[in-house]
Amino acid sequence: MSGNGGRVYVIAEAGVNHNGDADMARQLVDAAAKAGADGVKFQTFRAESLASAKAPKAQYQIETTGGGESQLDMLRRLELSAQDHHALVHHCREKGIDFLSTPFDLKSLEFLVGELELETLKLPSGAITNGPLLLAAARSGADVILSTGMSTLHEVRDAIGVLAFGYTDAGSPPSRQAFDRALKSDAGQESLCRKATLLHCTSEYPAPFADVNLRAMDTLGETFGLRTGLSDHSPGTAIAIAAAGRGAVVIEKHLTLDRDLPGPDHRASIEPDALEEMTAAIRQVEAALGDGVKQPAPSERKNMAVARHSLVALCPIAKGEAFSEDNLGAKRPGGGISPMDYWAWLGRPAGRDYQADELVEP
Repeated sequence: MSGNGGRVYVIAEAGVNHNGDADMARQLVDAAAKAGADGVKFQTFRAESLASAKAPKAQYQIETTGGGESQLDMLRRLELSAQDHHALVHHCREKGIDFLSTPFDLKSLEFLVGELELETLKLPSGAITNGPLLLAAARSGADVILSTGMSTLHEVRDAIGVLAFGYTDAGSPPSRQAFDRALKSDAGQESLCRKATLLHCTSEYPAPFADVNLRAMDTLGETFGLRTGLSDHSPGTAIAIAAAGRGAVVIEKHLTLDRDLPGPDHRASIEPDALEEMTAAIRQVEAALGDGVKQPAPSERKNMAVARHSLVALCPIAKGEAFSEDNLGAKRPGGGISPMDYWAWLGRPAGRDYQADELVEP
């Protein structure tokens, strides 16, 4: 995704909304491509490596999938096989959309980079304190998009310190001190600016609008000097579009084929039509942002003479008669002497006869 020329990179987060069904996963790819997304992202994990048998479900997972099974059992139902992944990569190529995935464990990360040859990894908010996973991601050489939900600014700093160390260190022992040195080094900063993107995120599904705190995206960029974006879990598409207006370079939004499907993330997702509308709106916003130079736009120049005013004779004026507040005023059209010069013309003798409403001439 690097080098996208300032275009907002839109990720359709298919996640586990395939419900473990490879055919549904392909349909999500189709929907994301049709909607104009740049990438479609899945989740790659081995259930036993991700959650212990005693790991509880989140409250939203209990609400959407019930409390009768463990988190581990739920995750087992949502896994995609290695063969499924290969098929999805091939299908994405056919559809002209990038395949992305989030690794949740070291073996999955190795699989994505080593076997599927992904050049970009999306790391989840839950990995913000997972030093070994962060280090492995950076040492793989892949670009990293890191979500920052549930985290403090200090925790984000620690996480990107691990990334800086992984990108720049030749193999010395990792430690908090080594991470801090790498983060402060010129080489560490250069590697992060080139390879890392931070996504502001609110890790609730769906996220209440009052908890989105979109200005925190600005804080991330100002504090760390890195590309920033939004992983959005709020209802609808308004917040994602607003993030584009605030300069997000990446926007991620959960996609489902049907919000009423069973599964943990469907209700916090948008359906294909909404993704298409969101993507179109983001393209409109990025076009509207422009270059920041305040000057007349090409499309409005033709209206300047119609909307602006010029100095005109308010009544007949004889040659040699002085211009005064009684006989000189400002009316449309523009293109003549600017009314900003009105006071400079008061008291001057008219150079010729004027009829009412004639433009005054130099």
